[in-house]
Amino acid sequence: MRLATGVGIVVLGACAIAAPTGAKSPCVSGPQVGQRPGPYSFLVATGPERGQPTCYVCETAEKPGVIVFARSVSDGLAGLLTVCDRAVADRPKDAMRAWMTVLGEKTIGLDELGRWATKTGLKAVPVGVFDDPVGPPSYKLADDADVTVVLFENRKVIANFAFRAGELDQGAIRQLNDQLTNLGGKK
Repeated sequence: MRLATGVGIVVLGACAIAAPTGAKSPCVSGPQVGQRPGPYSFLVATGPERGQPTCYVCETAEKPGVIVFARSVSDGLAGLLTVCDRAVADRPKDAMRAWMTVLGEKTIGLDELGRWATKTGLKAVPVGVFDDPVGPPSYKLADDADVTVVLFENRKVIANFAFRAGELDQGAIRQLNDQLTNLGGKK
């Protein structure tokens, strides 16, 4: 009994150090684990569907998929999409899908977004723009989420990550990479 109490004190002490007073709570955005990602169309800036409204959720069906919503483009976002690009390329053709949707048609122009994706080196991950800065209504994206990542398969969300501006760092990208490695049963 005393041992358990001592361990509890150590754990509480570690939490107090790791979470200083005034630390922000985790950002929560988009459909959560167990929910279905709803269909939505966005204007694609890259790849064969360039310039066309497309719904990749509909096309992905039961296969594993990754949706990235972003309110701005950044180096962190480029790193995340590079990891997604590699995950898609490492699987058989059409075994997994990933894409990124910038929120708000005034955030970045389609041509500028296409150039950014080319500069980033994306080959398998299309990017595009959703006209409303709020995002698809059924997704309920948080206003303070700069980047929301939804991983799903069999039409159910299996993981969700949300980052405020500046929070998408190398540690977060490594954590997402670990999740992508196991997505769709790939080990």
